[in-house]
Amino acid sequence: MDSWIFLHIPIEYWQQRWIDNYKAIFDAWEDGGVRGLAVGRLRFRQEDGAFVRAFQPEPKVYEACGVTPPAPEPRHPDREAKLQEILDDAAGRGWPVMIFDTPGGGGGLPLDQDPYGEARFRAAAQDVMRAFPQAQGVIMDGPGEQHYELAWHHGGEILQMRADERDRFAALGYDLDRLQRGIDHLRTSFRQLTPARVRYHAEGGLLAGLNLFDINEDALYWLRARQQTALGSMQMLRRAVDTLDRKTTLGGIPRITSWSSLTGQNYQRMAPLFDYIFPKHYYWHRGFDGMYGTVQRWVQKFGQWNPTLLEADCFRLVENLFGLRLPGVESLLDMERGFPAAFFDELVQSETARALAAIGDADKTIFWVSASAREPHAGDAMTGRDLQGILSATQAAGGKRFLFHPEPAMNAPAWHVISRMCGNPWNEATSSYWPEDTWSESVEGYGAHFRTAQKRG
Repeated sequence: MDSWIFLHIPIEYWQQRWIDNYKAIFDAWEDGGVRGLAVGRLRFRQEDGAFVRAFQPEPKVYEACGVTPPAPEPRHPDREAKLQEILDDAAGRGWPVMIFDTPGGGGGLPLDQDPYGEARFRAAAQDVMRAFPQAQGVIMDGPGEQHYELAWHHGGEILQMRADERDRFAALGYDLDRLQRGIDHLRTSFRQLTPARVRYHAEGGLLAGLNLFDINEDALYWLRARQQTALGSMQMLRRAVDTLDRKTTLGGIPRITSWSSLTGQNYQRMAPLFDYIFPKHYYWHRGFDGMYGTVQRWVQKFGQWNPTLLEADCFRLVENLFGLRLPGVESLLDMERGFPAAFFDELVQSETARALAAIGDADKTIFWVSASAREPHAGDAMTGRDLQGILSATQAAGGKRFLFHPEPAMNAPAWHVISRMCGNPWNEATSSYWPEDTWSESVEGYGAHFRTAQKRG
C-alpha cells in the first residue's frame, strides 16, 4: 500500500525539534513508503495560545469575490518562510501536497444570497492556492456533514436545529415548522421504545424499522432536508474550486460508510464531485468520532430514555438503524476488552469494501486512518496491533492507499507497522530516525526525534 502522512501538530504547534530535522524525517518517511503529504491547519499557535494564519492573505482576492478580507493579524515571517521551505522539499520529492482545510476569516454574503457560503470559500481557497504554489489542492474535513450523535456531544446532536442551520434551511426554502415537527416526532418516538416492540421489529429490516421508530412524513421531510443540504454544500465546493485561477484538486473527508446516511455524506453522490475521497477509518472507544465510542453513546442514550430495555435491546436498535453489528460485542462491558480479530476481518473489511464500491475508483479513495485518538479526539488510544488490523483489512478489501493522521505525533508502534507495510521496515536499533511521540532513554528529554550514533553505542 502507498501511505500519505497528514502533517498536523508540527506545523500548528511549531515543534522546533521537528522543524529543525524535517529533511531527515522526510528521508525516513520516504524510505518507509510515504508518497504524499497533507498539511494543515495553516496556522501558528502563539505564546498566548491564540492562533494566527501561516501566510499573508491577499485582500484583492476577497474583494474580487465580493467579500471582505480577513482582519489584520500578527505575522511570523520566519515561520512562514520555513513552512514554504518544508513544502518545497516535499514537492521536490514528487509528493503530492494537499492543504487540509482552508483558513477562516473574512466576511461573507447574506445567507439569502449565498446559503452555502460559496463566495467566502472561493476567496479562501484562491488565497491558499496562491500562497502555496507547492500544493495541488485542498482537503475539506466533513464536507456537508450533519450531526450523527443521538444526544448532545462534541458540539451538537441530531435532534435539533441550531440557529445557523435554521437560517440556512430558511434561505433554501424549507418549511421550518415542518422540520421542527419531524425532529419533535423522532424525539418522542425514540423515548417510547419497549422490549416487545424492539424484539418484534428490530431484526425485520427497513420496513420493520419504519414501524419500530414510527417514522412519519414529517420525520422523513427533516431527514431528506439534511441529505439535500449536505449534497448542496458539497456541490458548492466543486463549483468554487472549478473557478480558481489554476487547476485545484478537491478532497473530502466523510465519516465511514455506516454513519454516512445520517451525516448526509452519500458516497455515490460525492464521487463525481471530489478528486479524492478520504473515508475516515476511526474506530477508537470514547472521546468523539470513533466507532466504538459512538455506538456506546447511542446504546447508553437509548437505555437512559427507555429504562425497560436491556443493553442487548439497545444494540439491536443500533443495528437496525446503521446495519452495525460489532463482532464479539453483546454488552457495553465487551467493548472494554479491545478489538477482536473478527472486528478487522469482518467489519473494517466491510466498511472498506462498501466505500470502494460506492466511490467506484480505488485510485481516488484514500482511507484516512488514525489510531492514537488522543488529539484532538480525546479517545482511548489504539495499539499497533489495532493499526495493523485496520491497514491489513483495508488492503484485503481492495484499498490501495491510506493517509495516516498521527495524533498528536508519530509513535514507534505506528511507524513499525506503516514502514513494514509500505516500504523498508524501520529498524529502531540502527536507524537515526526516532518517532517523536515515543520516549527514549538515549536522548535528553521526552519525545525527541533523533538519537546520535554515539548515544546509541
